[in-house]
Amino acid sequence: MKTERLAAFTDGVIAIIITIMVLELPTPRGTDLASVKPVLPLLAAYLLAFINVGIYWSNHHHMLQAAKKVDGPVLWANNALLFVLSLIPFLIRWIGEVGVHPLPVASYGLVLILAAIGYYLLERALIAAEGEKSMVKAAVGSKHKEWISIIGYAAAIGLAFVSPYIAVAIYVGVTGMWLIPDRRFEGWR
Repeated sequence: MKTERLAAFTDGVIAIIITIMVLELPTPRGTDLASVKPVLPLLAAYLLAFINVGIYWSNHHHMLQAAKKVDGPVLWANNALLFVLSLIPFLIRWIGEVGVHPLPVASYGLVLILAAIGYYLLERALIAAEGEKSMVKAAVGSKHKEWISIIGYAAAIGLAFVSPYIAVAIYVGVTGMWLIPDRRFEGWR
């Protein structure tokens, strides 16, 4: 299979994930600014989730530019990543219904850890499909940002039970670190 088909499938699933998230946003009950205030926490959660999904999509896109071969393990690793990302709308809805509380905020961190693992497994599957001389392997370097992210998410999960707002601040900080696209893969093809 060519990487373009995998990229197209992933694009479609990510578009659906984002669409589901936006459809979960409630409409303010009035026409003044005060009526927007109750939905601001959910809008903020949506924005953070949208940016996280966008970061995964962008980095996935760049990684597939370097890849030349897709096999069964790559397909399943990609499906695992997409499955985890598809849980994000559920978490946004949960936070929207109950508010910024420890368990839903901690669960968001768990999903972010699982997404990071899913992305790593996809990366490893692409390298295995092409061998040790693959362009993906050549592009992959230091894992500093990845480890900082996982440590940050793990800390945020625990801290969510102390203050969910501290956990959210950590998620925002880690997300900010990833706003610059993964340039290791740019320029391939």
